[in-house]
Amino acid sequence: MSSMTVVGIDLGTQSVKVAAVDDEGRVVASATRPYAVTSPHPGWAETDPAEWLAATVDAADEVMSGLTVQPEAVGLSGQMHGVVACTSDGTPLRPAITWADSRSAQQAARIAAELGPAELARLGSAAFPGFAGPTLAWLAEHEPDTLARARWALQAKDWLRLVLTGQAATDPSDASGTLLYDIVDGRWSDSAVAAARVRPDLLAPITSSSAVGGEIGVAGRSLAGLPVVIGGADAACGVRGLGLPTGRGAIALGTGAQISSVLDSPRPDQTLRTHTFATTGDIGEAWYRLGAVQSGGLALERALAWLGADTAEAQRALAQGIESSDPLFWPFVAGERSPYLDPTLRAGWSGLSLGTSREAMLRSVLEGMAYTVAAAYDAVRESGAAPAEPVTLLGGGSRDPAYVRLLATALDAALQPAEVGDATVVGASRLAGMAVGRAIPPAGVREDAIVTPRADDLVDERRARWSSGVEGSSGT
Repeated sequence: MSSMTVVGIDLGTQSVKVAAVDDEGRVVASATRPYAVTSPHPGWAETDPAEWLAATVDAADEVMSGLTVQPEAVGLSGQMHGVVACTSDGTPLRPAITWADSRSAQQAARIAAELGPAELARLGSAAFPGFAGPTLAWLAEHEPDTLARARWALQAKDWLRLVLTGQAATDPSDASGTLLYDIVDGRWSDSAVAAARVRPDLLAPITSSSAVGGEIGVAGRSLAGLPVVIGGADAACGVRGLGLPTGRGAIALGTGAQISSVLDSPRPDQTLRTHTFATTGDIGEAWYRLGAVQSGGLALERALAWLGADTAEAQRALAQGIESSDPLFWPFVAGERSPYLDPTLRAGWSGLSLGTSREAMLRSVLEGMAYTVAAAYDAVRESGAAPAEPVTLLGGGSRDPAYVRLLATALDAALQPAEVGDATVVGASRLAGMAVGRAIPPAGVREDAIVTPRADDLVDERRARWSSGVEGSSGT
């Protein structure tokens, strides 16, 4: 083992991953712990933040128990957009409202009408439920006592750092995902804060992603005494983990899916079908275009539960090849963002018959997910931010050869899987290394594994039918 390690923590939507990374960028130990996303009412998606903390320290204890060298620092990454309303010491006042939550659709529409397209462009995104701004507007209308008692309204990784260190802060990458941050001026937007009916002092001060955000206390158990950096949003940490320069991009396949392309200026997508966010680093350092897909692993998990199957069964079914008689599946279990911006879209199959097999339904789920990613990729391309090929691919789906081949064909783009399945935790670790003067190299790509698109009339025909059926998936 190398003489130096840092710890990266990626607080995802359905699980946390903790990894020790050495000064050559190798993951030398890792552990993952799951937690629940609950839906007490239709359209709601919540998690008890106490589960985040318990899962994180449990995973960290496992990682630390296997190390022979004391880590020098801890880096953080986390799911974007959501809100934890908490007291000054981080005590949650209600369950966290995550990015997959669509209860604030009315508030998002009102904010969009009040601000208008030009101001929304400065915020980098359309007004969409699940973002912190609309969520806080919903809380102001429906749970005013919660906000009255709150000292902070934080994103996931910032809440975790607060309870570990007692200090509140955020970074440009997470701030830019709230719909409350001016990506051009690099500060909280007065007009957006007013439109969301947010008390300005609820928002944490913004500082560099690699700045030290405190020392971990006893709540961190085996991590106690280590410095922890401010950290970054998960998509931005993925960019950091891969070391992507301007003009390059990546597709991350997780609970959702993100298509990122690094920009040299904060030029928004004027159609607002995609997002423009700040990267990790200093305020105003760099930006990236993001095509955001809600319906990734979250939809797969639900569909597998409906069919009583597991991921391996779905992958085997896809490896058998798509057939013209297969049903089509729309994976919109939580509405959809890029490019549709429609929280009312719903999941479902079309073309089921007496002859439809369980295997056909399973592969149609993965097929529908691929077409959803392709639609978002097209929006990034049409916004003028197409990443240079091959595009780096990471996340769980990048390890399924049949799915990668289908995705390359659906996108009409060459793909290159990363050497590590999760560059996000490497990105968090690189930020930790920066704080202690260590230059940890980025994750590499598999040089011999470029997957190019194939001519496939069946995929083209089925994707066209799938696209024409999206409008019929609306729940309104």
